[in-house]
Amino acid sequence: MAPENLKIIGTAHVSDKSVEEVRQTILEENPDVVAVELCQNRYLNMMAEKNGQQKQDVPIKEIIKGNNLTMFLVSTFLSYFQKKIGEDVGVKPGSEMIAAIEAADEVGAKVALIDRDIQITLKRALNQMSYFEKAKFVYGIIASFFSKEEAIEDIESIKEGDTLAEIMGYFKDMSPKAFDVLVTERDAFMASRLLEINEENVVAVVGAGHQEGIKKNMENPKDIPPLQELLNIKKSKIPIGKLILFSIPAIFIIIFVLAFINGINIKTSIMQFVLLTGGLSFIGSILSGSKIYSAVTAFLVAPVTSIHPLLAAGWFSGIVEAKYRHVSMDDMSNITKCESFRELLGNNLFRVLLVVVGTDIGCTIGTLISIPNVFLPLFNKIFGFG
Repeated sequence: MAPENLKIIGTAHVSDKSVEEVRQTILEENPDVVAVELCQNRYLNMMAEKNGQQKQDVPIKEIIKGNNLTMFLVSTFLSYFQKKIGEDVGVKPGSEMIAAIEAADEVGAKVALIDRDIQITLKRALNQMSYFEKAKFVYGIIASFFSKEEAIEDIESIKEGDTLAEIMGYFKDMSPKAFDVLVTERDAFMASRLLEINEENVVAVVGAGHQEGIKKNMENPKDIPPLQELLNIKKSKIPIGKLILFSIPAIFIIIFVLAFINGINIKTSIMQFVLLTGGLSFIGSILSGSKIYSAVTAFLVAPVTSIHPLLAAGWFSGIVEAKYRHVSMDDMSNITKCESFRELLGNNLFRVLLVVVGTDIGCTIGTLISIPNVFLPLFNKIFGFG
């Protein structure tokens, strides 16, 4: 059942005009509920920042592991891009949401958080992207720090889409499915949450890119997917890339075992494998600017992690690097404030992530070189081809 009187305000997330419009509308309408395009995590972080408190802590070990690293990079890119636009026009990102919450307090209205959790949204979007699409997205992240784009003169033009939609708009042609997750699904989710509000008078504050979609969904509630379906993070089907990722280590181990059973001397081959994977991981770590202790760690763990599909050498070198660089929450907060690659290099968290990536690239190269130089010769000896 929808509220009897619902007013939806479409805003630009970094517009001073939107901030004033939100405040004036709420004061004039005197609603029972003010619904805002925020999830619980974004709301808590926004309020903590507003009150000068520390944001929620995220352990460095959790950041650098697997998909968490990708999630962190994407979240950082989104925050950076939004903040960059905000600085161009002199408005702090999210100011209109803060204005809505403060105005709600003034008129004694309840605040409803109607957006889907940002982590769920990003995970669902990433699950829809192929490896090639993710690679292009990462390239966009890196390129953004070298961009020399001029300041935006007409900030109201941003109302064509909200912050997430703006970012993914650049990649819409590249990954329409991910774009649908970020925009279309959230339209349906927020419409469903608004339909659940029982109070008569409601003012909803959302990005302008969601305004029409929300209205359309509310007019056709039967077409809205169940909330559980929109919150579910489906395990993606195992792609060819993952099958190869898991099969290569298994093949390596089988070749070593067969060679040993057949009485073939594998000491030299093992030494070559260790030097290639460990040595190139060491070099990758050093070239990424790591401490010597991190590079040594990379050398020691790479031969094991390269044949274990659930581990990565970069995780270990990154953890050691974080310990010696004393990464703090300030580093996490300040990473989005960097204006250039030079400034990024001065951020301890970025330096740790760089070491993680550099180590993993070195380990991957070492593993690939090992195939023709170590494992193919062994394979030939085992089956009598050489």
